[in-house]
This record gives sequence, C-alpha cells and structure tokens, in this order.
Amino acid sequence: MTEQERPNKADQAYNQLEEMITFQELSPGAMLSESRLMQVTNLGRTPVREALQRLAREGMVEIHPSRGVFVSPITVEAQFKLLELRRPVEELAVRLAAQRADSDQRAEMYDLADRFVQFEGADLKAFGDYLKRAHRVTVRAAGNEYLLMAMAPLQGLSRRFWFGQLRDSAAELSLAAELHDNVLRPIGDADPDRASKASLALNDYLVEFTYATLKRPRSHFRDDRSA
Repeated sequence: MTEQERPNKADQAYNQLEEMITFQELSPGAMLSESRLMQVTNLGRTPVREALQRLAREGMVEIHPSRGVFVSPITVEAQFKLLELRRPVEELAVRLAAQRADSDQRAEMYDLADRFVQFEGADLKAFGDYLKRAHRVTVRAAGNEYLLMAMAPLQGLSRRFWFGQLRDSAAELSLAAELHDNVLRPIGDADPDRASKASLALNDYLVEFTYATLKRPRSHFRDDRSA
C-alpha cells in the first residue's frame, strides 16, 4: 500500500469502530464515552470525532453530547425496512456499474468474484472485508456519487444484522459467496440485465434470512434489549 492509498487517521478510526460495531465488540444499545473510544482505537480526539460523525450519518451510532455515544440497536423491524429500500437502490447500482465500469473496475470485479468462490471456512471478518470491497467497487463503477450516500447505511446496517444473526456460519458464508459471485461476474461482463437479476436474488436471500430469525427463541436475538 502506498502512502497515498494509506487511510488517514479519521479513516482508520472509522474502519476500526465500524468493524467493532458490525461484529458486536461494541454491543448494540451500549453507551460509550469518547475517551473510551479513543482508548480502543489508540487514536486522538479529532479522528475519533470525525469517525463518529460518519457513523452517525450511517445510522450506526447516535451522538449525545451530554451523555456519550449510543450504539444503535438491532431489530428485525429495522432490518425489513432497510431491505425494502436496499433492494431497488442496489439493483440500480449494479445495473449502472455493469454499464459504466472501466477495465480496471471490471478486473477488480472478477478478482473479487474469484475470492468469493475460493472462500472456505467461517472467518467472518475476512468475509466482511470482501463484502465491503465488493460494495465499494460497485458504487465507484456506477459513477454516481449520490449512490454512495444512499448505499453506505443500507449495506452497513443490513450487514451488521446478518453477521449478528449467523448460526451455521460456514454454510451461510458459502451461500452468500455464491450470490455475490453471481452479481460481480455480470458486472465484469457488462451484462446489466444478468447483474440486476442476481442482485434481486441476493436481496431475496437477505429477506428470507431475516424472516428465519423470527422463528428463533427471543433470547437468541442479540439487540439492545438483551444487552
């Protein structure tokens, strides 16, 4: 990684805190102090504050100046609302990406598709990194900066729910890898119709997965009410 590619301190703080929230190392419903977050990231007040502002815009946290930082709860109801919006927005993103991606972006699509196909095991953080990379390159390839503002919270929050509710991790990651491979390759092939169809199939899976969580004992659902 070159110096130009290396994340600045605010990005480093964001990446660390976003990962900790996604994988519930910072529990939903927790109230945390800014000084505590400076400790866990080993970064200063300014980059942590910038990261928190970004996380607040994406719905991951709520900032209460007199009390601290509240980690947003996870609920099935919120997930269904997110997926309702994610479905058409993501379909538009992959369709535009298939039409507009340049040669480097198409090569990255194929590379990520190969990584998904070859993925084995249940390393959630490694898989999460592939998901974020796939989402980033798709939005960049779509060539519409407003899609980034729309997609970041939809994907980030729905991804947090999915990781938090995995039971048979290896099986679910294998299925998710196949679904993402099915989206990425048509973008690389400049086939918007096939990319669109695959995106809808991916979102259908996410809806079915969310419905399945309703059949579990309530005590198994990890949100602010069980913290």
